[in-house]
Amino acid sequence: MSTAIRVEHLAYSYPGVDDTPGTAVFEDLDLTVEQGSFVAILGGNGCGKSTLAKHFNAILLPCGGKVYVYDMDTSADDRLMQVRRHVGMVFQNPDNQIVANVVEEDVAFGPENLGVASPAIRQRVDKALQRVGMYEYRNHAPHLLSGGQKQRVAIAGVIAMEPKCIVLDEPTAMLDPQGRREVLETIMDLNKDKDITVVLITHHMDEAAKAGRVVVLHEGKVALDGTPKEVFSQVEKLHEMGLRAPETTELCWMLKQQGFEVRVDCLDEEECAQTLYNAFK
Repeated sequence: MSTAIRVEHLAYSYPGVDDTPGTAVFEDLDLTVEQGSFVAILGGNGCGKSTLAKHFNAILLPCGGKVYVYDMDTSADDRLMQVRRHVGMVFQNPDNQIVANVVEEDVAFGPENLGVASPAIRQRVDKALQRVGMYEYRNHAPHLLSGGQKQRVAIAGVIAMEPKCIVLDEPTAMLDPQGRREVLETIMDLNKDKDITVVLITHHMDEAAKAGRVVVLHEGKVALDGTPKEVFSQVEKLHEMGLRAPETTELCWMLKQQGFEVRVDCLDEEECAQTLYNAFK
């Protein structure tokens, strides 16, 4: 499996104001993301999740160390457009990414700016909207859509640029449960069916549990890294960092603390129910 993103000894500090010292976020961070993988990145407020995500798309550039996107140095001025062709970004608030008054025109905005020919843009827009289940809304006004629908349009706009990797920075934070489900299903389909690398920044543990790999950031370092079961079964460590495991895992962990013989790596309701049945039958 090839490497999509490689972070080597990353250092980054936000500059201070009026000669005050800057705020250091990372001092020596290493991380790799493999092509075709689905990686969820977790961490408490201020741990650097969004800062790291912005390095993947060259919105931010390292103060020290290097970030490589498909072997391209993000700090190289002549590679900026290529980096952004390869890695698309979806942000928390879809209203900040929607720029047109008609859905299909909004989705076409990215390819147009990449210089894609008009016939190809038409094909890309139709395919992207079909991929996220929004084709029937192609002539609608974006501001009349629900939050989940807007976010899917924003994702379609990124898909139309045909990136190899999509980085989503808390894309469901402003959505209701239905909207969250719609967006998460879209993300999972893109990863599974199109082999698009997905990096999901989230604070929803149940979303992270759907990923193939979970990375937990704490105090500028990678504190935990592994499969969802490997990471979320370390409940005490998560608590020390101010985080919680998925509710099903937390329930089983509390029962185990009370002396019951139950597994603590249950990530969904069905698995949890079976574990409790086996323990109490």
